[in-house]
Amino acid sequence: MTKSNKILNLPNVLTVARILILPVCAWALFKGADNDFWRVIAWTLFFITGLTDIIDGKIARSRNQVSNFGVLLDPIADKAMLAVATIGSSILGFLSWWVTAILLVREVSVTILRFTRLKVEVIPASKGAKRKTAFQSFGVGFYILPLPTFLHIPRDLFMAVAIYLTIKTGIDYFQQVRLNPKKP
Repeated sequence: MTKSNKILNLPNVLTVARILILPVCAWALFKGADNDFWRVIAWTLFFITGLTDIIDGKIARSRNQVSNFGVLLDPIADKAMLAVATIGSSILGFLSWWVTAILLVREVSVTILRFTRLKVEVIPASKGAKRKTAFQSFGVGFYILPLPTFLHIPRDLFMAVAIYLTIKTGIDYFQQVRLNPKKP
């Protein structure tokens, strides 16, 4: 599939919209600090926002509208959504800070790696990283959603898989660059 240099297309508009809606997601999350109704609203907003990630990718591929801008911005939007959800959830005591730290350190590290490689190549998201993103999104979502106590163990196990994939795919990206260095 060839990449376009066209920035203004539907997939990119959806990606930008995903970033712009994050303050509303955060607002609903903090309204849900002591209110299960608002926690469900926050979860719903994050879920819908996450769906746009799937939709924009499918549209980009099916309409041949994959662009370097979109390849770069889409993972940034994913990381911004993850940051809002994890930091907000940790501030509210729904998610442990150590989990937030592991997820965000990996995301920031890989983003920096991608930026340092831009003159040489655009590093697209791997299949493992896409799987990781899904596990992270649902995993954090299960902490936002007010689940009954009997679902806490499955929720925690789901997050354990997300943490494993987070670490593994982060290592994979750095090994890929180390093993295949390209000079500008």
